[in-house]
This record gives sequence, C-alpha cells and structure tokens, in this order.
Amino acid sequence: MNYFVNYRSMTNQQLTLVKQSWTLLREVDPAILGDVFYGRLFFNYPNLRPLFKGPMDRQYQKFIDMLSILVARLDRPYAVEQEISQLGQSHAQYGIKPEHYEPVKDALLWTLERGLGNDWNDDVRQGWIACYDRLTRAMLGRENNL
Repeated sequence: MNYFVNYRSMTNQQLTLVKQSWTLLREVDPAILGDVFYGRLFFNYPNLRPLFKGPMDRQYQKFIDMLSILVARLDRPYAVEQEISQLGQSHAQYGIKPEHYEPVKDALLWTLERGLGNDWNDDVRQGWIACYDRLTRAMLGRENNL
C-alpha cells in the first residue's frame, strides 16, 4: 500500500503533537467524548444520523478505541494497515460515502478544540488535519493522492 510510504509526510512535530494531545483526551470518559463528538456531528449534519444504528454508547466506545489504536501507532502505520483497510470497508458497507468524511473531520476538530482548551493551537490543529486527511485517503483507497 503506497499509503504507508506517503504517510510519513506527516512531520515528526505533527506526529508528536497528535500523540500528546490525544493522551490528554484519552483520559476522558468515552461516553462524554463520544457524546460531544456525535452531538456536534448530528447537530450540524442531521442527515448523517440514520447511518448510525444501534446503541450510541457502543459507537462512542468504538470511536474512542479506534482513535486510540491509530494514534498510538502513528509512527508505525504498517502496524494498523489491516485496521485501516477494514475500517474503510466497513464504513462503505454501512453506507458511508466519501463526502461524509469532511463533516466527521469538522466535528472531530471541533471536539478536540473544546476538549483540549488551552492546549489547542494552530500547530495541534494542523497535525490533526494532516493525520485525519491521510487516514481518510487510505480508508477510501486513495493513497496515491496524498
């Protein structure tokens, strides 16, 4: 997968900032963090709500767990190759379309900014954007477009 070669285009500083900022938020109860994230997502994009079936508390936990895995292995992207591939496939099976990734990005950045408070700055924001964009392209099978 070419994604893993191109993935390194995230700078070492961005990798560090994403890992450090996630460490701060990882201690937050997944129910709270998930509720804030999905609350924002569904408030701004109510058309996405029907894509999420079943109890949201399970979705909150899955969301936090997957972010934790991906962030923990940012410097070893080959270690999450299978997870990224499966995640992209499962999202497609659930009806998630490429145009849905941008609203999720908006909600994620908004949630991170609120959660990090004074620890949020433009460098952290740019790190998360770089991380999210690369993961999204890989999930969509567009790794050659990085």
